[in-house]
Amino acid sequence: MQPTARAHYGRLFSGYFARSASGLAWLMAVFLGLYVIGLLVPDAGFNPFVDGWLASLLKLSLVAVCWAAVVRKRARSRARVGAGGLARFRHPELLLTAAAVSIISFVDSYSLGILIWGGAEKASPVSEVGYLAFFVLMLAVLVIVVRRQMRGMVWSVVLDSSIGALGAAAVLAVLLGPMANARGAAGANAAITAAVAYPLFDLLLVAVVVALTTSQGPVARRRWILLVFGLLVFTSSGLVFTILKTNYVLGTPLDAGWAVGLSLIAVWADASSRPDLEHTNSTNGVAALALPAVSTAAGLGVLLLASQTPVPAVAVGLAAATMALAAVPLVSRQVALRRQSRTDELTGLPNRRALYSEVSGRLAEDRSRNRALLLLDLDRFKEVNDSLGHDAGDRLLMQVGRRLQGGLPSGDLLARLGGDEFAILLEHTDQAQAEAVALALRDALAQPFTLEGISLQTSASIGIALYPDQGDDLTALLRKADMAMYKAKSVRSGHHVYRSADNRHGDARLRTVQELRLALTEDQLVLHYQPKICLRTGFVAGVEALVRWNHPERGLLFPDQFLTLVEETGLMHALTQEVLRKALDQSVLWSDQGRTLTIAVNLSGSSLVDADLPERVGAMLSARGLLPTALMLEITEDFLMADRDRARDILTRLRASGIKISVDDFGTGYSSLAYLRDLPIDELKLDQSFVFPMADDVRAAALVASTIDLAHGLGLKMVAEGVENGVAYDELVRYGCDYAQGYFMSRPLSAAALDEWLTARQSAATLP
Repeated sequence: MQPTARAHYGRLFSGYFARSASGLAWLMAVFLGLYVIGLLVPDAGFNPFVDGWLASLLKLSLVAVCWAAVVRKRARSRARVGAGGLARFRHPELLLTAAAVSIISFVDSYSLGILIWGGAEKASPVSEVGYLAFFVLMLAVLVIVVRRQMRGMVWSVVLDSSIGALGAAAVLAVLLGPMANARGAAGANAAITAAVAYPLFDLLLVAVVVALTTSQGPVARRRWILLVFGLLVFTSSGLVFTILKTNYVLGTPLDAGWAVGLSLIAVWADASSRPDLEHTNSTNGVAALALPAVSTAAGLGVLLLASQTPVPAVAVGLAAATMALAAVPLVSRQVALRRQSRTDELTGLPNRRALYSEVSGRLAEDRSRNRALLLLDLDRFKEVNDSLGHDAGDRLLMQVGRRLQGGLPSGDLLARLGGDEFAILLEHTDQAQAEAVALALRDALAQPFTLEGISLQTSASIGIALYPDQGDDLTALLRKADMAMYKAKSVRSGHHVYRSADNRHGDARLRTVQELRLALTEDQLVLHYQPKICLRTGFVAGVEALVRWNHPERGLLFPDQFLTLVEETGLMHALTQEVLRKALDQSVLWSDQGRTLTIAVNLSGSSLVDADLPERVGAMLSARGLLPTALMLEITEDFLMADRDRARDILTRLRASGIKISVDDFGTGYSSLAYLRDLPIDELKLDQSFVFPMADDVRAAALVASTIDLAHGLGLKMVAEGVENGVAYDELVRYGCDYAQGYFMSRPLSAAALDEWLTARQSAATLP
């Protein structure tokens, strides 16, 4: 027979038993219903039909249902292997259950027959052995089920389950103590012996199963709760039987307890042999919290009861174990909270609190040792958050933390202070060694990071403070390392060791930051405009707006004196908005005077990461009634190459609204020219470093000429910056450059001075 045929017949075999077992289960339910009804009908005692025939038929149906479940599960296993080969039976609990139900059914039937014929003394040994075998087999079933349920379970669930089981067992031990003593004194029959000797152990396992079900939450295969309740009903009937002792009468409703318990066990076996239909993972949170709480209260109640009245020693021991386990989560939770309070949630590194604690301890332990505190801050980290999102920024910080940790010698301390700041305490380190570590860390961070599919390079500025020369506690060291770090940022040196002069610089920096914030709100920023001359006609085609700070004490400050600080303090967005507002307001004034000048405004990379920039600029133009051609935005190559997809999106939207795009400082950025083909650009501004040496350097002149040809070949206009003399001007005209800016034509002028310059230039052009 072919393998596929065997698999087909295996499935047919499995389906046949699924149908037949369903019929057996219904037949068992019918017998159970008739038997229970018969027991509820008052009679004079033993009823041959109910206690004899119906009871026997019910037991036979129980055995049939259990063995049919075993056969069905075996058939499904064979069907899964497909080729009819040997399939290991992976559900021994069904086999053990069928054996246990068969044994107890045989023992009950045998004992009933012996009792009817008046041989009770012969039934005692058989009943005791039979009940012992039943409980041993069901114990094995519970162990298998519980073990399977506990696979992959977290320790906290196991702990809650253990608390629940021990609490339940402690209460049961208190309840069963008097019963066991009474049974021993009364010398009840053998059936009572089995029903009382094993319930405590059996109910303890049931308590474990109930605890697992309640605590764990997931209720996939919830059907096995039938097994739990079946055992509970079965053993509870035994306990009631123990209480009644010699007052027990055959044929009363108590007999229904054993029948119902065994029926639930059989139904569980039948259901377990079928395919799983439930795979829900809902969690009963209330029950998960209530179980350990109730069990702990029960254990405490048993201990209080033991202080007032005699209680079995087993119960006291179980209650004490319950209380001990209940204390474990409290202790572990305190430990976890302490650990969490000292750990940075994002990177897993020590946080600021841990840094203070650890450094204070190390300094107190040995104050003679040379140390160094490094304060590291990522450069332009805000742009990563703004362009790629805070999730990407968080992932970058995690990668940075791992890379820093891997680059530090053993015994040194690395902590994240917050944001993109990290602190590093180096042990046994002098200045030269600290600078070497700073260089190594910067080299490690210079290797590209991969975020959102983008290869990203970052850099860091590191401030270094030396112990004990520059501070004898962490507060002083952090303050001086912070000043050194900002010095490294301002001069772009990568790292800087604190010097006394930096203290004055730090104070000046803080004061300047505050003054900058005031400048943005008190209208201290002014714009100067440098004309852009059309080399073909000599006319003024437009102007470039350049920001100046009219400082109330220091006078007019140029951009190189404050723009770096604006970037570092996150004020660039506000500054850009102010420059755009002033430039467009001036464009309105010139338009009213009949002057048509395109104003070029520089945008930094941090301004261009604003996804709403195109809409915001368009709204500013519309509010003033200006055409989009009144504005040109100048951007740098750095932004275009750092995130080309984002650049394409923003530039395309700006161009769609009619705003022109110019690339500033062309030739000084990345070497790739692919963006010239892919991105919507109108104009290139050749950096002045290429224009300055034109008159004396043939190769420089050749570069300028070839760059102009490149721009024209791509359909772009070319603007030359830094034209300082007539020679350069004439050469640019000869090379076919489109526009030029520089001191040879005009310095940047205030709006009023530019009006005078334009008027004078126009007058000179009209002279004969």
